[in-house]
Amino acid sequence: MGTASRTMERNVDMQEETSARSGPEYEQSAERNPRTSSATRSADGLANALGWFSIGLGLAQVAAPRGVARLIGVRDDNENTAIMRTLGMREIASGIGILSQPRPAGWMWTRVAGDMMDLALLGSALNASGTQRNRTVAATAAVLGVTALDVLAGQRLTDQAREEDEYGARDKQAEREVTRSITINRPPEEVYEFWRQFENLPRFMRHLESVAVIDHQRSHWKAKGPAGKTFEWDAVITEDRPNELISWRSDDNADVRNEGTVRFRPAPGGRGTEVSVDLSYDPPGGKIGVAVAKVLRREPSEQVPDDLRRLKQVLEIGEVVVSDATVRPGRPHPAQPDDQVEVEQ
Repeated sequence: MGTASRTMERNVDMQEETSARSGPEYEQSAERNPRTSSATRSADGLANALGWFSIGLGLAQVAAPRGVARLIGVRDDNENTAIMRTLGMREIASGIGILSQPRPAGWMWTRVAGDMMDLALLGSALNASGTQRNRTVAATAAVLGVTALDVLAGQRLTDQAREEDEYGARDKQAEREVTRSITINRPPEEVYEFWRQFENLPRFMRHLESVAVIDHQRSHWKAKGPAGKTFEWDAVITEDRPNELISWRSDDNADVRNEGTVRFRPAPGGRGTEVSVDLSYDPPGGKIGVAVAKVLRREPSEQVPDDLRRLKQVLEIGEVVVSDATVRPGRPHPAQPDDQVEVEQ
């Protein structure tokens, strides 16, 4: 019964979040930023999938070059092993470039160029002695399929970049902004009061180690960053409207400079509260720091949606449901609550 109950709660969470994304706040955000269009999200999804594919293929080529050589039907001699490792490093670099950039059109076209190189090498291998032609032909067909996807993604991303340049949507600051929202089945007064007690924030923001209130306007934050690093800063409330919004900014000595606003609005139809978070930040390490954080899922655009889902669970059912996908990440299996794992209180 416990597993079934928590599974039902998670399904309700997903439905509520979908409703929140169709609300007025989310629609206004989409109008302000053309990157929230369905075509943009589709291109981003394809680019991210190809980026992870590139990293996975590259790791296989670097770690097991002889095995990959045999798989595609070429000899696993020292020459082909060295070529395979070189190609693997190229794939890894392309994958990281795609995943780390907000609009990775250039990196996607680099993948297309790499595909052309792979096709040339496979064509040459077909005429070499010791080649298993059936495997090499199959590998060539697979590369042609991936090339078509790379060209499609590259063209979509190039078109997006051109459109965003026309609207002036691509500036350095915009690359570091996050806007997310969710509907919580609790009144605005309750949601605001819970958030306003900043000591509660680590209960649903996993990247936070602690928040210590200094006075009515100032608080000290300590957060976990990539590679086990800890970041600290003092935050100052710049605007506080009870039951409506809280705005803040970090002080000038912050390890990670940030500012933002969280809004609490009555949801349509008396369904509770629409919670909307607007966050801007200056990532440590610049674009390299963003790339590392994104791969490790410690980048705000990855964290904020998860934080809001956990906030919803805490306020609606009193706990954060931990699924087996969280406990055992990396395994391909349906995410279901694990009865042997305690929920987070």
